[in-house]
Amino acid sequence: MPKVGKRGHLLMTQEIRKQIPQLQNAAEDSIVWVKFFSPYSNWTWYATEFDGVDTFFGYVCGFANEWGYFSLKELEETTLGPDLPAIERDCSFTPTPLKDLLEKAGKIYGALY
Repeated sequence: MPKVGKRGHLLMTQEIRKQIPQLQNAAEDSIVWVKFFSPYSNWTWYATEFDGVDTFFGYVCGFANEWGYFSLKELEETTLGPDLPAIERDCSFTPTPLKDLLEKAGKIYGALY
C-alpha cells in the first residue's frame, strides 16, 4: 500500500503517473516531473522518467550529484521512526527543465551541481 507522507500526501499520485514519461534514454534537456526531498538532510531526487511500477530515472543530489535510478518503494519505506517518513514530495513543484533547475541552483549556491 502506498505510504502517505508526514504532511498527508502520497509520494506518487495517479496524475503524476500519467504525466511522467516511461524509462528510456534521458537527455540533459530532460523535464523534471516530480521532486522528492528529505526535510532532514540535503538529499533531493528529481524524477525525469518512471517505469510505471517502482523505478525512476533522474538527477539525484546527495553525497554526489548524478544521474541514476532510484526506487519509489525505497523512498516510501525510508523513515525516521514508525510514524515519521523521511522523504516527502514537493507538492508545489511544477514540471521544469532540469537545466533550469541546475542554473537556478548555481545562482543560489555559487556553482552548478
